[in-house]
Amino acid sequence: MQTVLIVDDTPENLLLLSALLQPHYRVRAATSGARALRVAASPPRPDLILLDVMMPEMDGYTVLERLKAESYTADIPVIFVTALDRGSDEERGLALGAVDYISKPIKPAVVLARVRTHLELKLARDWLQDRNTVLEAEIARRMEENLLIQDISIRALAHLAEIRDPETGNHLRRTQAYIRVLADHLLDHPRFSGFLTELNLQFLIKSAPLHDIGKVGIPDYILLKPGKLTPQEWDIMKTHCQLGREAIEQAERDAEKPVEFLRMAKDIAQYHHEKWDGSGYPEGLVGDAIPIPARLMALADVFDALIARRAYKPPLPFEQAVAIIREGRGAHFDPDIVDAFLARLDEFESIAARHADSEAESLAKVTSLLGVPV
Repeated sequence: MQTVLIVDDTPENLLLLSALLQPHYRVRAATSGARALRVAASPPRPDLILLDVMMPEMDGYTVLERLKAESYTADIPVIFVTALDRGSDEERGLALGAVDYISKPIKPAVVLARVRTHLELKLARDWLQDRNTVLEAEIARRMEENLLIQDISIRALAHLAEIRDPETGNHLRRTQAYIRVLADHLLDHPRFSGFLTELNLQFLIKSAPLHDIGKVGIPDYILLKPGKLTPQEWDIMKTHCQLGREAIEQAERDAEKPVEFLRMAKDIAQYHHEKWDGSGYPEGLVGDAIPIPARLMALADVFDALIARRAYKPPLPFEQAVAIIREGRGAHFDPDIVDAFLARLDEFESIAARHADSEAESLAKVTSLLGVPV
């Protein structure tokens, strides 16, 4: 049963309206504006309020303003019931948010018709609101599911490269976390703030694991070689950047519509071995010509390579790896990104420890890829 709150400082009017409405609705009553506000905020909440305008201490206009100011009563429809018959009074009430105006002396048939109409409208509005809430929840659930599928697909693609490369899955987790820390530190930096929007930050984190996807195209005898590569082998190894970009471009062509984060993934795959001073590859880009995502990945990838075990080297101590990154400031790396790294060393160390490869895991990975029994 729907609830109607009647607000009037005259007991006779309350009795009259209560007797008229009680056969059809649950009726609550209040003899003052202050009392009306308390009743409206307590269960059972009214579905409709019949509100007298002329009351002592707090008139109906003030009560309506107070109702509209609170989120839990703002949506309750209010009908003014008053002896005032000036057009300006009606206009004022409607401007404040009243849904209708009933003049005194009341006519029972009119009151019942107006009350029924506005309660039916409220039922319809509440149904639509509930329906919208359900639809929004379903959309959110499906979006979350799609994002999860997308993230799993990205990691599956990234692991294709990892399977053939003497690195572990923790390398992907660490570099992704490092980039998040660097980007977070640079959010307000004038050289980076325009790029590091919330959406771009999401794309950056999402696309980071694809940085070495091109290694799937590098022959095993080069990728898994424990010793130093020959110049010819090194030229082949460097092609993994372009191979990665081409693989992502093929994924873009296969997509039914543009996938924004793949644009950033292409830049990371192709340019994360470029160096600030132009001595990197594949294009020898200099300074700001290197895309920001690739500059961030360059530091994250090199740092992780330094502290991790590889087929060709043992892991370096954390302090030594930090010293190498510091030395690369303005040469290998963007100076401001190195400064961000140095400012957040504690977090880098924490990430490295949290996602560390066990010695047994690292050795097993290297030896299995080299074809040596563990």
